[in-house]
Amino acid sequence: MKRLLLIAALIAAAPAASYAQHGPDYGRPSYGGGRGDQDAARAAVRGGRQVPLSQVIATISARTPGRQLNTTQGDAGGRPAYFVQWQTNDGRVIIFVVDAQSGAIISRQGG
Repeated sequence: MKRLLLIAALIAAAPAASYAQHGPDYGRPSYGGGRGDQDAARAAVRGGRQVPLSQVIATISARTPGRQLNTTQGDAGGRPAYFVQWQTNDGRVIIFVVDAQSGAIISRQGG
């Protein structure tokens, strides 16, 4: 009986220990940037290591009229990059991959 109580207590404590060690998002799938990623991106822009997203959107808009649907950050070829989902005025959707340090469009997919 004592053994069962001990096992039950260990099982109950395991998620709490994992939560304390890894935080509230541990074990959840990652679907893009979280608050920490946004803060890191802002710090990179303030530090001059990354161009602001507004500049990236202006560059894309000048080249391809339309509107921004969504943007995420990641890396492309080992460099930080913006992935901008863009809808053209005629309804086509294009994903622009933009170097976050220089603001240069690396590639485009779709559309």
